[in-house]
Amino acid sequence: MNTERLEKIAAPLLAWFADNARVLPWRERPLPYYVWVSEIMLQQTRVEAVKPFFARFTTALPDVAALAECPEEKLLKLWEGLGYYNRVRNMQKAAQIVMEKYGGRLPDTYEELLSLPGIGSYTAGAIASIAYGQAVPAVDGNVLRVVSRISGNTEDIMKQSVKKQVEDCLRPLMPKEQPGVFNQALMELGATVCLPNGAPACEACPVSFACFAREKGCQTELPVRAAKKARRLEKRTVLVIRDSEHALIRRRPKRGLLAGLYELPNLEGHLDQEEALDYVRACGFSPIRVTPLPPAKHIFSHIEWQMTGYMVLVEDAEGLPGQSGTALFIEPWRTQQEYPIPAAFAAYAEYLSIRLGQEKYKET
Repeated sequence: MNTERLEKIAAPLLAWFADNARVLPWRERPLPYYVWVSEIMLQQTRVEAVKPFFARFTTALPDVAALAECPEEKLLKLWEGLGYYNRVRNMQKAAQIVMEKYGGRLPDTYEELLSLPGIGSYTAGAIASIAYGQAVPAVDGNVLRVVSRISGNTEDIMKQSVKKQVEDCLRPLMPKEQPGVFNQALMELGATVCLPNGAPACEACPVSFACFAREKGCQTELPVRAAKKARRLEKRTVLVIRDSEHALIRRRPKRGLLAGLYELPNLEGHLDQEEALDYVRACGFSPIRVTPLPPAKHIFSHIEWQMTGYMVLVEDAEGLPGQSGTALFIEPWRTQQEYPIPAAFAAYAEYLSIRLGQEKYKET
C-alpha cells in the first residue's frame, strides 16, 4: 500500500477534529470501561441510536465488577434492541476474567486486551489508544474507507489481510502524543465526511488535498468491497396471543439464533387463519376472536424473516395450560420491563402496547 499520501494527513486531521468532533458521552469521560462499552455497542449501530443505550447500560452497570456479576436476563434486557446478543455475553465473560486476573481494571496493553473474549483488533486498539494513550491503530469500516480513498488502494477491504495491511501502514504514522485522538479523528472523518453509499463531502474534508480518490474522481468506486452473499429468506407467522390482561411469550433455545431471549410465539411458514387457531388451541387456550396483522420483515446478518401475523384474543386464563416452563402468560408491561425480547418482533409488540429496544427511545 502506498503510504506517501497518508504521511501528510496527521496534522490537518487533528486540527479538523479539534473543531468538529461530535460531543459524545463516552468521549467526555474516556474511561477504559466506557470506551469498551461504547465501541461494542457502536458495531452495526449508528451513534445517535447508541446514546440512550449507553446511558442506560452504564447507569445500571457502572463498572467492570457490576457487569461481571449481572444476572443474564437483566444483562440481555439492557442490551435489548442492539442485536448481536453474543457480544454482550462475551463482554460479561471478559469482565469476569478482568475481575479474576486484573483486579477489575481493564488491562492497558493491546496484547492483553486482545486476549479477552469478544475483543478483536479494532476494539483492543480503541481502548489501548483512547483510554491508555498507546500508539496502536483502531481500524474499523470507517477507517478502511478513508484509508482506501486517500491511498488509492483497490484491494477488497473485507479481507482480513487488507485490514492487517492498513493497521501496519498506520502504526508508524500515528502521532505518539495523541494516538487516541488520531484514531477517533479518522473514525469521525469516515462517519461524517468521507461517507459510504454515495458521494462523500469532499469539500468539507481537511485532507482532500492528499486524497487519490478526490484527485482521480473515483470516490464512489472506492473502497472495493466484495459482494455479500444473498440472505436466506424465511417465512414466519407471529402470534399475539392475549386475554384481557395477559399475553403469551416464550423463551428461545439456549443455542442458535437469538439464543436465550424471549419472543412472541411464531411458527415456520405463512399460516392461514385456521392453522393459526389450531396452534392456539393446542396451547390450551380458547380463542374468542382472531385479527390478521400487517406483514413485516426483519433483517439479520445472514437471514431475512418475512413475517405475517395474527392477534388472537382468548378467554381469560390463569397460568399457562399445556405449556412447558419456557413459556409465560404475563402482563405485557412486565414483558417490557423484565424480559428481553429482540427487535425482530417490534412490529407486533405494538399490539401489546409495548415498545422494544430502540423503539423505546423514539419520541411519540
